[in-house]
Amino acid sequence: MGSTWGHTFRISTFGESHGGAIGVSVEGCPPRLALSPEHVQVDLDRRRPGQSRLTTQRDEADRVQILSGTFEGRTLGTPIGMLIPNTDARPEAYEHLRDVYRPSHADYVTEAKYGIRNWQGGGRASARETAARVAGGAVARRLLAEACGVEVVAWVAQVHEIRAATDSSTVEREAVEASPVRCGDPEAAETMSTAITEARRRGDSLGGVVACVARGVPPGLGDPVFDKLEADLAKALLSLPAAKGFEIGSGFAGTTMTGIEHNDPFVPGPDGRPRTLSNHSGGVQGGISNGEDIVVRVAFKPTATIASEQRTVDRSGQAVDLAARGRHDPCVLPRAVPMVEAMVCLVLADHWLRQQTVVVLAGED
Repeated sequence: MGSTWGHTFRISTFGESHGGAIGVSVEGCPPRLALSPEHVQVDLDRRRPGQSRLTTQRDEADRVQILSGTFEGRTLGTPIGMLIPNTDARPEAYEHLRDVYRPSHADYVTEAKYGIRNWQGGGRASARETAARVAGGAVARRLLAEACGVEVVAWVAQVHEIRAATDSSTVEREAVEASPVRCGDPEAAETMSTAITEARRRGDSLGGVVACVARGVPPGLGDPVFDKLEADLAKALLSLPAAKGFEIGSGFAGTTMTGIEHNDPFVPGPDGRPRTLSNHSGGVQGGISNGEDIVVRVAFKPTATIASEQRTVDRSGQAVDLAARGRHDPCVLPRAVPMVEAMVCLVLADHWLRQQTVVVLAGED
């Protein structure tokens, strides 16, 4: 099972939704980076369940424990081990799903692949696994901030057919965190909140789009031809539960533009390096960062587990009707914001470290 991400900066996650704990091992982090549990906890608190009426009511504190890799508040350069205990697991609540495959979930395909599955909340397929990614991403965020001043901010850009008027060039985390929806547009946030609440009341769910901007990314990150920066961003973000689409820059909208309209003209920048007048490229050209803001969008499907009755089959192949019980998000978007930020940070940290090798080798010429 693919539970490891990255080349130079790598994370490996472990744990199941209703097991004893979720955890992550971070390798490749340089020594002497200031890192405390508080640095990690701030992002885990944004991802944790039970934080508002718009999310699952599973009540997990998600208190992180750093088991290894730090000393006196700084990294040692050795593997960083972090553990997040599951304190509100209720595996018995999923007994009715032992022999039933939930529609559009990973139940059937997991059993088809491995011949066995953990039916207690979905096991590794549960979004519970992303707590470990967010913990690893918090370390990557610290590295990027100290090494090159990179800032990564994500927000809910769309819920169902409701779109936020949030500008990627000016959006700030404080505005995003001002509402449980996390969209940065107060008027849209209120409408989104109402729509999510109504969907839950109907026993239904909603999908949407999370957008993300990375500011201060230096030019030169990305490794063509198969490890282009946007290719790694796409793989990382599409590995998130419920993610179904990825765009960077103009994305699919660029197909309706001409070359003249879409090209980003270069002009002299105040720091002496070229800058672009527009950013249809989304900060990446030829698979390599160009120094502009990296802007990406991720489409998330409606939550698969819903309370309304649906047609499905059991392990014997018999048709059954299922109205799923348990605790689930009526919309994954608000909690997906820190997950998207974590994966973007992990990709950028990995490519920043890889680029340091290129710079060192070039300097020896």
